[in-house]
Amino acid sequence: MSARQRPVAVTGATGHVGGRIARRLAAAGVPQRLVVRDLSRAPRLDGAEPVQASFSDTGALAAALAGIETVFMVSAAETADRVSVHTTFVDVAAAAGVVAIVYLSFARAAPDATFTLARDHWATEEHIRRAGLRFTFLRDNIYADFMPLMVGEDAVIRGPAGNGRVAAVAQDDVADVAAAVLLQPRDHDGATYELTGPEALSLHEVAAMLSQSTGRTISYHNETVEEAYTSRARYGAPQWQVDAWVSTYLAVASGELAAVSDDVQRVCGHPARALAQVLSG
Repeated sequence: MSARQRPVAVTGATGHVGGRIARRLAAAGVPQRLVVRDLSRAPRLDGAEPVQASFSDTGALAAALAGIETVFMVSAAETADRVSVHTTFVDVAAAAGVVAIVYLSFARAAPDATFTLARDHWATEEHIRRAGLRFTFLRDNIYADFMPLMVGEDAVIRGPAGNGRVAAVAQDDVADVAAAVLLQPRDHDGATYELTGPEALSLHEVAAMLSQSTGRTISYHNETVEEAYTSRARYGAPQWQVDAWVSTYLAVASGELAAVSDDVQRVCGHPARALAQVLSG
């Protein structure tokens, strides 16, 4: 690969997806600036320079993005004001001279999406467009890697998903797509990729696959919406957060997360990993 004049900035490099992307870019010899909140957690990679800045620290962020042309933007932590945090990041990036953002969005991002946080992703996409930046949007489905975490202590997945299906995607596939885009960002200008696994599964099927992989008997209980709010009340989370949790399942029930895309194959050249592959490690 030819040397780049400028490094790629990668946010979220201490996380599951951002860290995977940073490792892939390092293996490809791409110079990087890893924008992290905690330098002690930044991965130590060849050609990667960790710099400390949060999305809300505009001064540090502007310095971190100075001289950067392309940024991988992972979404900020879930908060009630996340759209504002995102728009601040985009504005600072544009002012710093960034010309292209590869943004990790969510499946079926829209102003009327059933999953409440998908509306935030749509608002962020729209702001990136308005800022006049080149962009590529990576709309990932629910992570297949997250499925085991949906199981409660009683070995039951609970939520109002009905018989809806979810085309869960492996974090490794999301990272493969992001790295491929960051290696040749101009080839993907203006593209929106829907990143899914190769199949859409009901939560009954997910529970059966988890049972097989763990040796436990795991089941799915289709809660009513009222039951879903009641069962989550014990966490003491703010209303917007509980709405997000419950609406994740409602998005499955609505069919909004069931569409299977071949974008992983088209961008990376390999088939998307099935849930069974993710569970087997």
